Amino acid sequence: MTPLHTIAVGYDGSPDAEVAVRWAMETAVATQSNVAVVHAAGLLEHLNTNFARNETPLAVLSLAGECGLDVERLFWYVNDGDACSVLLRAGEPPVGADLIVVGSRGQGQHPGLLLGSTSLEMVQHSNVPVVVVPMPDPPG
Repeated sequence: MTPLHTIAVGYDGSPDAEVAVRWAMETAVATQSNVAVVHAAGLLEHLNTNFARNETPLAVLSLAGECGLDVERLFWYVNDGDACSVLLRAGEPPVGADLIVVGSRGQGQHPGLLLGSTSLEMVQHSNVPVVVVPMPDPPG
C-alpha cells in the first residue's frame, strides 16, 4: 500500500460521524497524514444543523485536540450535494483523498440497519479505499 497523504472523513454532526472522525484523526496521527473533514450541504441543509463553509466546527477542533492532531493537518471542506456524491468527489482534487472514512450510519439512520445508505454506496462506488467505522458497543 502506498503511504497515506490525505484521509477524508464524512461529517454530519451525528454520533456515528464523530466516531468516524476520531478514527480518521487517530489514523492520521499514526501515519502523519492530513485529514479533510467533509460535509455535504444538501438541499435540506437549512432544516438541520448548519455548518459554516469557512469555519471548522468546534466539535471537530475538540476531537483534533483529543487525538493529538496538529490543526495544520486539519482541513474543513463543505461542498454542495448529497453525502455520497460529495464524499466520492473527495477522492479527486481539491481534496485528493487516498482513503475515505465514513460512519456506519448518519443523521438519517434507521434502527436495525448495519449500514446506512451512504456507507453502502461509498463501498460500492468509490475509486479509493473506504473504511466504514462502526459505533462501539454500549458499555455493559
